[in-house]
Amino acid sequence: MITLGKYNRLKIVRQTDNGVYLTDGEGSREVLLPNKFVPETWAVDDVLRVFIFKDSEDRITATTATPLIKLNEFACLQVRELNNFGAFLDWGLEKDLLVPFKEQPGKMIPGNWYIVYLYLDEKTDRLAASGRYQKFLQKENIHVRAGQEVDLLIDNQTELGLNVIINHRYRGLIYESGIFEKIRRGDRRKGYVKLVREDGKIDVSLQKSGYGKVEPNAERILIKLKENNGYLRLTDSSDPDDIAETLEMSKKTFKKAVGTLYKQRLIRLEKDGIYLNK
Repeated sequence: MITLGKYNRLKIVRQTDNGVYLTDGEGSREVLLPNKFVPETWAVDDVLRVFIFKDSEDRITATTATPLIKLNEFACLQVRELNNFGAFLDWGLEKDLLVPFKEQPGKMIPGNWYIVYLYLDEKTDRLAASGRYQKFLQKENIHVRAGQEVDLLIDNQTELGLNVIINHRYRGLIYESGIFEKIRRGDRRKGYVKLVREDGKIDVSLQKSGYGKVEPNAERILIKLKENNGYLRLTDSSDPDDIAETLEMSKKTFKKAVGTLYKQRLIRLEKDGIYLNK
């Protein structure tokens, strides 16, 4: 079965002037891979990994280009233009991706970036994007657990922190107190589940909990020391804001990381700051 909006592994069956035709082996449908995407060397029965979409003439087409979003996923994409059909997004392929007017979160503006969800319109059998993406987030049957590493798409700022989309399925929150680096809406990050609440809300952190996050932060301190000629004007009594500005970590994490480096005799601690041992 050939699936729109996803990568498919298809077999080359024949060549034409326009490219090669691929099939899933069932023989019920053939898909053209245009010449510019055909490998330099190939043979009939070779299997290729290709992305399937519909071209500007509504024909099912294969490509080896990498799309910025796939079926049932979320991404932050830029609007190229508006017309009588809706807004058209740059998603990394030649044919832009349509956001119908009914799926726009207010009137979309060319040049602006929006988080969208890619779905298959069952009425037209076409791929389309929705800027009303919240309705596609799963609120029940949460299949992540505390401590699990997850993929995050950074969403909007709130009074509590940053909303995120977890594994293209769930809504999560990173509390403001746990953010020690510059993050923008649309950024992708690795994160860690802190808590799954009974109401389905998920608390997320950008750092591993407990001692699991000490080693990379200790390395960050070493890098900063080397960049500053072996000295940092930070101590246990330093203001948390100064630590966050310098190292992009909390004071608690800083103290654990410093303790690790001190035990390994990589640094020495003085009243005026931290010194790198040479």
